[in-house]
Amino acid sequence: MRGDGYVIAIIEDEELIRKSLVMNLELEGFKVVTAQDGEEGVNLITQQKPDLIIMDVMMPRKDGLQACREIRVAGISTPLILLTARSSEVDKVLGLDLGADDYLAKPFGMLELIARVKALLRRIQRVTSIDEIRFSNVVVDFKAYRALRDSEPIELSAREYRLLRYLVSKQGNVVTRDELLDEVWGYNSYPTTRTVDNHIARLRQKIESNIDEPQHILTVHGVGYKFVA
Repeated sequence: MRGDGYVIAIIEDEELIRKSLVMNLELEGFKVVTAQDGEEGVNLITQQKPDLIIMDVMMPRKDGLQACREIRVAGISTPLILLTARSSEVDKVLGLDLGADDYLAKPFGMLELIARVKALLRRIQRVTSIDEIRFSNVVVDFKAYRALRDSEPIELSAREYRLLRYLVSKQGNVVTRDELLDEVWGYNSYPTTRTVDNHIARLRQKIESNIDEPQHILTVHGVGYKFVA
């Protein structure tokens, strides 16, 4: 997989690391835009709408965790890799809980970073052909991150949009919890299958008419879930 015109945003305050990332990603055929701190990074992401974000955690003005929280609250679900010099597992888990898709601890190998970038893009590419779904009294626009139920707005998190979009992409087929963890949360994340169940429960509360007898997100006991429009 070459760059194929994908735009990657690098939010990194260390100039040497930033320049190295730009050089190596451009050699792979990616287009790269950069920012030097979290505040500048949020503005860049909002304006440029990149296909993937690489963001350092420790930055001036606004750190990577704050920036990650801000863009996810704004409904931006762009794949995001956090770079951290911290060894604390708590910080990594917090970043993933805030909506990061993956992380790498510094110092990291450039080949590994590029491999993770390509893996994330492939994963997103598999489901981005689905722009909208209508079922019962619900309309979900995945491109605009807008959901309506009985013409009233539904508040879905970025993760819930991606979870629903993946289920819709597999409509009629059973999707295992492990597959959802891999495709929606990422292979390097900490969440467990219980995390999937909790997100499914919240999603059902928002889109199902009767959560005790769901009609669209069905449980296949001992296996996983299936979406039926």
